Amino acid sequence: MKYNRSSSFVVTVQGTSVFQFLLVVMLLLLLIFSVSGLITSLKPEYQIKSSSINSATGHLTGEVLYRLLGTENHAFGQVLPKDETTPSLSSLMFKVSTNVSLDDPRSLLGRELPGFSIFDGQIVLAGEGTNYTNLPIESPPPPDVLKKENEADIKDIEGLDDTEDGQEEAPPPEQTTGERNLVYIYFSHTRESFLPHLEGVTDPNSAQHSKINVTRIGDHLKGQLERYGIGTVVDKTDIMTNLNEKGLTYSKSYDESRNVVEAAITGNRDLTYLIDIHRDSKRKDDTSIKINGKSYAKLAFVLGAENPNYEKNLKLVSEIHKKLEEKYPGLSRGVIKKEGASTNGKFNQDLSENAMLVEFGGVDNTFAELNLSAEAFAEVFSEVFWQAESVNFPVEEPASEQ
Repeated sequence: MKYNRSSSFVVTVQGTSVFQFLLVVMLLLLLIFSVSGLITSLKPEYQIKSSSINSATGHLTGEVLYRLLGTENHAFGQVLPKDETTPSLSSLMFKVSTNVSLDDPRSLLGRELPGFSIFDGQIVLAGEGTNYTNLPIESPPPPDVLKKENEADIKDIEGLDDTEDGQEEAPPPEQTTGERNLVYIYFSHTRESFLPHLEGVTDPNSAQHSKINVTRIGDHLKGQLERYGIGTVVDKTDIMTNLNEKGLTYSKSYDESRNVVEAAITGNRDLTYLIDIHRDSKRKDDTSIKINGKSYAKLAFVLGAENPNYEKNLKLVSEIHKKLEEKYPGLSRGVIKKEGASTNGKFNQDLSENAMLVEFGGVDNTFAELNLSAEAFAEVFSEVFWQAESVNFPVEEPASEQ
């Protein structure tokens, strides 16, 4: 009887163990089928795909990757700056899994608030006071404003056509491109204008004009660049007129300006520096600065990150930004890159390895301020230009006196 009781006990325990095992297996299978069913029932845009993983990890920088590899192989960590701190693992995992950066609230709000995407952009190099609350923005004007018959009267433009008057005569440049024009200035938003020169206009979105607009900045910049020996072309093709004639909307401005730029560089292969001049929709506090007692319109550099020339274009504008910081502290708002479905992503900068979009001031700036900024930009640009072009255009030795 004692033996039987023991046997009975053993059998009972084994039966319980088998039951528990089967129960766990069934629960696991139920969990697997439930998760599989949930994933397959999701709409295609919400399903987990390789592209989803790529999108999540695409925001990680090379520096983060080196740090992750450095945790296993210290040789990778040695190439990083010594003064940089290792990012928090929890913050990193949160960003990868949610695509939300704790340092940038726009990564969350941009997907939740309608229209918030127009403020999208990433600061590559920040100028003085630049942050994610005051990035340059494009504000499409009301359609009626773009009709010439509805244009405002102009004011305070005396002397604008005599911008070179009163300046000291510059000595002949030490270097020159001769008859070759290498810089091409154009305007994707040709009619962007400035409130101080428009009679009775107070709405920033209505600061548009067919005559008094950003093209005048191009004229002044051309004159300044030529003072430094750099051959320059200004193309004032009215993109808005082209759009109207073709029945296209304002959002197609960059597509239309692309046609103009392609035609220009096809006709003149020397045109390798492409500058698209705009003005920001931001107000005076964000777009103005006083330097040595003079009021300047701030500059901002915008790059499209979705083109093969992005890195080379970034190198060029980064050098210009840094030199502006040295010579005219605070004048540059910095370098901002844009990419994604809510923006153009190219801005025609795939057409050249030396292309940029420059925001000259904002709706409240005057041409007096804008011209000073054009002069500062030309001075710095010429230094960068001649440093890069010194091989193609060496300095000629002055002729010795007989």
